[in-house]
Parts: sequence; structure tokens; C-alpha cells
Amino acid sequence: MSDNPFVKQFPDLMAGKKVMYVHGFGSSAQSGTVSRLRTVLCNATVIAEDMPLHPEEALTLLHRLCEEEKPDLILGTSMGGMYTEMLYGFDRIVINPAFQIGETMTDHGMTGHQTYQNPRQDGVQKFFVDNNLVKEYKKVSAMCFSGVTDEERRRVWGLFGDEDKTVDTFDLFREHYPTAIHFHGEHRMDDRSYMHAVMPVIRWIDDLQEKRQRPVVLISMEAACDAFGKPRSSVQKAFRRLIESYQVYLVNSADFNHRGEMADVLSWAEQYFDAPAYNHVILTCQKHLLLGDYLIDTVACDNFMGTVIPFGSETFKTWEEVITFFDRLGGQ
Repeated sequence: MSDNPFVKQFPDLMAGKKVMYVHGFGSSAQSGTVSRLRTVLCNATVIAEDMPLHPEEALTLLHRLCEEEKPDLILGTSMGGMYTEMLYGFDRIVINPAFQIGETMTDHGMTGHQTYQNPRQDGVQKFFVDNNLVKEYKKVSAMCFSGVTDEERRRVWGLFGDEDKTVDTFDLFREHYPTAIHFHGEHRMDDRSYMHAVMPVIRWIDDLQEKRQRPVVLISMEAACDAFGKPRSSVQKAFRRLIESYQVYLVNSADFNHRGEMADVLSWAEQYFDAPAYNHVILTCQKHLLLGDYLIDTVACDNFMGTVIPFGSETFKTWEEVITFFDRLGGQ
């Protein structure tokens, strides 16, 4: 078990599968992200190797690992995200990918004498970046997106920190892949951004691989936010707890005379619920037509085919009581 109370273990997630991680520039396979993956995906095999300094050698190593290990999922951050995009034929998550790493190295003082951020297996601590090495990275990064197909577009997920001051390749990624998601975080992942942004995407991919259908929980915006447009007490806690076992969607009663309403709701959801709200917002003026197992709402919806949870009633006065209810259900 982890000593960090924020990082949880999920024994069933990616269980029995292989997950490969590709670290960023100047890092190693001893990075904090590798530790998080091994803690959270406690019944998966996490593969991580120190990347060679020279990019063509790194790609050769990665292609060999893919051939030998046949990972079920590959994750890469920063420079590792650039490499991961090029590992076609696998489900992949690229996190703050440095698709223009040559320029990034020059712009952010990553040339000259450098020190690895984490211990490496070969014991090397120092390295040197000169113009020739920068040219090598520019040459390799020019190969990005060269193998994009309709199939690949369905297999790559991009995560981009909204406070990343080092790399900004969101628009470039969107030119080639449709699933580009912003999360609250900086260039380097911490426990919070990992658990709130990366873990839900891993869960979605695991569900797709297993053809797993989770029960659907619909949350009305009236139940989620207060009269001032702020999240109700404990609703974010409830949302994060629910997505561990359910497919959760936010539902807004649409006013089709209000242009831009969808954008407003998406912005609100992204601000307060982070990456898990991506593609999980519904606008409708006919809630009873929605298909779901549970609807959490402040108003009655007699024709809804699932179970209606009347938020604000004697039984469900607060979101803490909603959490208790679903905890007792155990994911059913």
C-alpha cells in the first residue's frame, strides 16, 4: 500500500495487463510517475526503461520493447509523449507531449551541461547537450504524425496541463487526433493531476479493451451547483468517487435560445471536474428521454426509466448522503 493517502490502489484496473511508461527528457525509469503507476495499477505489470540520450537509439529501444512485451497500454510524458505517439499499433496516452522538442530544448535552456533528475540504472548523473544533439531531436520529432490513420486516431489520447509553461502542443495534436483533453496541472505530473486526469483515462481505455459497460449515473447541473454557480459542498468528492465504478454524465436543462450554453457548461465542468468531464456533458430539455441507471436531480422526473435520487430531500439532503448511498451499492 502507498503511504500517500491521496494515491489509491485499484486492483481490478488493467489487472493482468502490461503498461509501458516512457519518461521525459533528463529523467529516468525511476521517476515519480512510474512509482504512481505501480502503486495504483497494483495488479498490472509496469514496464519502464531508461531512455538513451540519443533519440534514434531511444526509438530503437522502444520498438524492441513493444515487439517483446506487446504492452496493452503505453503512456509517455513530455519527450516520452513524442516517442509514444510514434509507437503505432498500441493504445496510447501522451501527456504534455513535446512534439517540437528541439525548439523546446533551445527555448528553455536545456542545452549545455545537464544533470539527470532521477537515478539511472547505468549510474550516469551528468550529460551534455550540444547543437548536434538538438539537430538529432529535431530530425526525429519531424517524424511525428507520419503514421496517423483512422484506426490510430481512435487509439491515442492526449492530456495537456492548463498551466504547462514548458510545452504547448495542444493545437498541433488536435490537427491529427480528436481526443485532446485539458487537465488542471503543470508540465510535470503530481499526485493530484495524475489521479484526477490520467487515472480516469486509463479507466476508460481499460473499459474499451474489456468491452465493459458500467452503470450510468446522470447528475443534473441543478444538483451539482448552487445558486451562485459554484459546486455544491462535496459534489467534487462524490464525482471522483462515482467515476471509479460508474459512467458519470453532467446533465443541463438546455435553453436553445441561449447561444453558447453548451460552451458555458463545458467550461464549468472542465473547471470543477477536470479531465473526467471530457465528453461527459449532456444538454437536453427532455431528461425523461435519457438512458441511464440513476438520475440525481433536484426536481421530480417521473418518466425516467432508471432510479431517481431526489437531491435535497430528507434522504439525500447533501452529497455526503449520496456518497454513502452509492458506497453501499458497491458499483451496482
